[in-house]
Amino acid sequence: MSSTQTPTALFGIDTLLGEEERAMQQTVARFAADRLRPDLAAWYEAGDLPARELAKELGDLGVLGMHLQGYGCAGTSATAYGLACLELEAADSGLRSLVSVQGSLAMFAIHRWGSEEQKQEWLPRMAAGEAIGCFGLTEPDFGSDPGGMRTRARRDGQDWVLNGTKMWITNAPIADVAVVWANTDEGEGSRGVRGFLVPTDTPGFSAPEIAQKLSLRASVTGEIVLDDVRLPASAMLPEAAGLSGPLSCLNEARFGIIFGAVGAARDCLEVALSYVGDREIFDKPLAAYQLTQAKLADMSLELGKAMLLAIHLGRLKDAGTLRPEQVSLGKLNNVREAIAIARECRTLLGANGITLEYPVLRHANNLESVLTYEGTSEVHQLTIGKALTGVGAFR
Repeated sequence: MSSTQTPTALFGIDTLLGEEERAMQQTVARFAADRLRPDLAAWYEAGDLPARELAKELGDLGVLGMHLQGYGCAGTSATAYGLACLELEAADSGLRSLVSVQGSLAMFAIHRWGSEEQKQEWLPRMAAGEAIGCFGLTEPDFGSDPGGMRTRARRDGQDWVLNGTKMWITNAPIADVAVVWANTDEGEGSRGVRGFLVPTDTPGFSAPEIAQKLSLRASVTGEIVLDDVRLPASAMLPEAAGLSGPLSCLNEARFGIIFGAVGAARDCLEVALSYVGDREIFDKPLAAYQLTQAKLADMSLELGKAMLLAIHLGRLKDAGTLRPEQVSLGKLNNVREAIAIARECRTLLGANGITLEYPVLRHANNLESVLTYEGTSEVHQLTIGKALTGVGAFR
């Protein structure tokens, strides 16, 4: 056969990246190849992974909160952070989720909305992977509508007392601190929402693990149960009032997903390209058939467009001009295309595609969760629709 090109080389993606960005991407890719990929199938099958051990190693690598400034954080560009997410999710969405929740949700919440004392207490240890954080917003009955949350925080003298339940919280069962959002009586409607830092050894706090997942199995997911959890006044994030606090954190996490989903899709496509070159059917490689090449061409086109979109949004974020509706464009498109690519690649692998010997169906199953969390496709469609029409259609 003639010489081949990878999909990203076909688009000339490397020419769009700076030297430091490529170096960061290569560093994380090597870590994923050496430390993560050999055990991923076993972790996925077992529904468990050594999260605390990996968090320390990821801290040593410098990727936890890497796009934040100070407090032990690397202070990289947003684009470099996105590329790190891409390589982590090319290994497994669960590993990118671990880093995303730590850096873009829990650490960002403290960095953006916390007091100086809170930052000094938590951020250096979290950047090093010595302390793990989680982010408690979603509830059993309130996902896309966080303003309806039932978790309450009431004043009792100088203290706050929290009661409620959060659901589908990555890292919760192993976390040292939970960023918990609750309704208070100090503001009308959703303006009364405040954030609290809850050390997980606080009496009344529990985080039972959610078992029997068919997706994100190489990730630790749990509930948060708050039963008269008493906190000092200093536990409240002083700069966050209303839903703008948690929603700003979600936008940070969605940005990582824009790149991460491309990583999962790229891994599927690279595996499929290798497979069809080796697999012979009717006395010639599967790659030699027109229908196979049509599938590969279409998938490469969507992968390349998704990567170009991710880099463009990364440049906007680095310039400080990225808007929430643009984040929705990236999350909606890139996850939707990634899951379509994963499913199509599975067809090229045939029956082999359903085994853990190949990562394709593992990626597809993981992307089912990514498609839903940090805003469902429908929520992002309505966000884009509002930006286009000026009319909100959420209710």
